[in-house]
Amino acid sequence: MDNTELCYLPATEAAAAIRERRLSPLEVVTAVLERIERLNPVLNAYCTVTADEALAEARQAETAVVRGNELGPLHGVPISIKDLIWTKGVRTTRGSRLFANFVPDEDAPVVERVKQAGAIILGKTNTSEFGFKATTDNLVFGATRNPWDTSRTPGGSSGGAGAAVAAGLGPLALGSDGGGSVRIPASFTGIFGLKPSAGRVPVYPPSPAGTLSHVGPMTRTVADAALLLDVVAGPDDRDRHSLPPAGISYRAIVQDGARKGQTKRLRGVHLAWSADLGYAEVDAEVKELAEAAAKRFADLGCRVEAANPGFPNPRESFLILFFNGDGAMLSAQSDRWRELVDPALVSAIDRLGQFSAQDYARATFTADTVWEAMRRFLTSFDALLTPTVAVPAFPVERIAPAEIAGQPADSSDWLPFTYPFNLTGQPAATVPAGFTRSGLPVGLQIVGRRHDDATVLRLAAAYEAAFPWAGRRPLV
Repeated sequence: MDNTELCYLPATEAAAAIRERRLSPLEVVTAVLERIERLNPVLNAYCTVTADEALAEARQAETAVVRGNELGPLHGVPISIKDLIWTKGVRTTRGSRLFANFVPDEDAPVVERVKQAGAIILGKTNTSEFGFKATTDNLVFGATRNPWDTSRTPGGSSGGAGAAVAAGLGPLALGSDGGGSVRIPASFTGIFGLKPSAGRVPVYPPSPAGTLSHVGPMTRTVADAALLLDVVAGPDDRDRHSLPPAGISYRAIVQDGARKGQTKRLRGVHLAWSADLGYAEVDAEVKELAEAAAKRFADLGCRVEAANPGFPNPRESFLILFFNGDGAMLSAQSDRWRELVDPALVSAIDRLGQFSAQDYARATFTADTVWEAMRRFLTSFDALLTPTVAVPAFPVERIAPAEIAGQPADSSDWLPFTYPFNLTGQPAATVPAGFTRSGLPVGLQIVGRRHDDATVLRLAAAYEAAFPWAGRRPLV
């Protein structure tokens, strides 16, 4: 197997080959690090590469295999960690000059768990400052570029993770999603991304966005995401919102979902398709590709029906809840924060900080309204399908597209499908739906019932088995 194929080997296959001594951890890690060294100067997917540590861990992992030690489910498999997530002994800047030299003295729970499972950390992936915007650039490391077209953004704020996975710079990535930050870059880079149910994966230290923010896997295959979710899911007392164990194997569910005869298994599954949630402007090509992908579920035995949940656009309420956390956190950090952070973040905090405590309370009531609408809606449907993002990837120097479907667009108008489900806490994933005529990936979002991550993964796995995407790679 040549180095390129090694770099694109799914984590499930790499883990099995390492366990069976057909592949060495050192061989895999060396190949990926060489590819990072070659491509990262172009993509800027990684802001910190821990090459020496990764190679040392790969040698130790190889020794463990030779000795016949008990191996974890991710033994010897490379992984990247978003730069918002704490890593003990490794700089975690959060994309901010305020934290440019910050080195945590403890790991986040998810990092502890992937280490215990035997994964080898390659480094930290780039993000926007504190994950505040849905593109990936900051004043510390600059912009990340999309491997499908390096003049375009990979989205954000987990854009470094999305670019890395799509370009073969590691099969597994941990991202975070406070309003779409896993799903947006996964859609823009043509990979799979999952925002698990709120609390399914513990978040610590707490995010400024509070319970809006979830940690989730970004991978090229659904099985890899399920494997990683099995490792990182489960309660942790540091996150008082974390859920009890689900008592299931997500990888087993995905394996079942990908088996032949899935059409028969999905009979009776009732899916809603919404092209616009009743309020969104959507690029015509995105709508066409996403709708065609949604209709493919009918070929798998599902009943697909056009329907809207019926809630009004909760954008302003979401923004109030999201940015007030950033404002409170920054004001506690430094008297000079306005001088040091992204001017766009300062502007957003100033604008949204003008709202009163009553406005904040009304925003929480809006979240409850959206949840109630979705709860009622999904008594009639097993899941909701939508486009993931309203537009394809746009130029890297922009924070948002200037227009959508010929209409002038505000800075958050292109994200109408993601943030509602951070408000509700429901599981939501994006699968590749196809490519625009200019070769840019488009995603289809699958939103499940409360705590029903299993159905989201099962549907994604069935779709992937029937319409696989991982074989198509960017030319970067």
